[in-house]
Amino acid sequence: MNEKNISVITRRQFLRRVGCAAMGTAAMTAAIRDLRFMNAAVAQSNISDYKALVCIFLQGGNDSNNLIVPTVTSEYNNYASIRTPILALPAGALQTLDGYTDPAGHTFGLHPACPELKTLFSEGKLAVLFNTGTLVYPITRTTYLNGSGSKPPQLFSHADQQTQWQTSVPDQPPTTGWGGRCADLLNSVNGSAPISLSVSLAGANTFEIGNIVSQYSVSSSGAISLAGVSGARLAALTNLLGLSYPNMQANAYAGVAAHSINTGALLNNAITNSAPTNFFNAAFPTTITTPNGGGSFTSSLSSQLKMVARLIEAGNRAAGSPTNGFGMKRQIFFCQVGGYDLHTGQTGYTTNNPNNVILGAHANLFADLSQSLLVFQRAMEQLGLQNKVTAFTASDFGRTFPSNGQGSDHGWGSHHLIVGGAGATNGGSVAGGKTYGTFPTLTVNGPDDTGTGRWIPTTAIDQYFATIATWFGVDSSNLNTVFPNLGRFAKSNLGFMNPS
Repeated sequence: MNEKNISVITRRQFLRRVGCAAMGTAAMTAAIRDLRFMNAAVAQSNISDYKALVCIFLQGGNDSNNLIVPTVTSEYNNYASIRTPILALPAGALQTLDGYTDPAGHTFGLHPACPELKTLFSEGKLAVLFNTGTLVYPITRTTYLNGSGSKPPQLFSHADQQTQWQTSVPDQPPTTGWGGRCADLLNSVNGSAPISLSVSLAGANTFEIGNIVSQYSVSSSGAISLAGVSGARLAALTNLLGLSYPNMQANAYAGVAAHSINTGALLNNAITNSAPTNFFNAAFPTTITTPNGGGSFTSSLSSQLKMVARLIEAGNRAAGSPTNGFGMKRQIFFCQVGGYDLHTGQTGYTTNNPNNVILGAHANLFADLSQSLLVFQRAMEQLGLQNKVTAFTASDFGRTFPSNGQGSDHGWGSHHLIVGGAGATNGGSVAGGKTYGTFPTLTVNGPDDTGTGRWIPTTAIDQYFATIATWFGVDSSNLNTVFPNLGRFAKSNLGFMNPS
């Protein structure tokens, strides 16, 4: 299928098609793929430990050029000369990563609104991956500009790039997400667990769509209740639709509704009986303090992560009475926070208040991300699961290095965060306190630029996600099934996760 044909399949159409497939109209190729996953799952059914993945999607395209900033004098001066005055963060305001120099001799600071991320980095619980993005094959500035390099279709488009990030297959029509493919492969290790391996706190998403495992959506308050959709109410609904009652369609609907009600009741009962109830109800703050005493707000991200923490505790807890846990071995969660598409109002800079560049919408988003990730990590530590849970960020794309005059425009390569237990020596998950990948040369029309300050990724998202999936339990024989394009890139493991 050519690039034009791929581009016309919208995300909405994709979800509609997958929804139809879930109703029983899957093609023969999907059935064959299901059998392959089932056979592979049998080979991996000896997993006995617990692990969870938490994808945090920064919707809109995060300007990671201001998430992590070079602090070597010459490099910072170059950064400031291009981003001044709208976007350049003052050197003295950065949260410097003291004592750390990457293999290329770079030193860095985080956005002033991210002291919690600095804490996690210094504790070895945060890794930073540089300049990663959607790629079909490795590509350079030269092959990009002369047209000889294969580019992902519809670069810089929100909907298309969100889909490509969540499927990790940019050059094929989307059918499943890479989280969904991991869930298909590993679902058998959860036995008869009453809830899905894949849980979304942000509604239907591409990342968790599988051929075998269906995603289960909950709110930050728990399962969404369908209580009462039965009996007289079902009869009234079917009469309204012109159906006879009872009939096969109505009975099928009643069965689905009853299953949903029962699953929701089990889930809500399990999280209500969480062991550290006081912690989840009181000590997991969902109010975020904005930088420089600018106020506070209730965080959607922190609220989502609080529910994820409760579900992790319930999922890891033994099944059955009196514990009422799920006895699961693997769980995948999807969270999402919007607001990152900052073409305007990215910072609080004005000509009268130039120092307000450290404030504004982007600073508030980073404060939210930083504080939410720290409290989530502390929750995992209290549960004793800090080495079993990995949270990681994803986003549509990075943003342009030069300002558009009020904010920044759609870019390509960007930097991302991976958070979890620290260090190989104590059984940690994330090899944190380090940066990975290649930091771009921050020069417009430089070696890493398309020509407009959009960084050409030097690391593919396939490599990023394959490193996480390997830690999660996808063995080497199945890695290319989950990430079919992985063999096009030099390394399948970037080293930021410790071996299991």
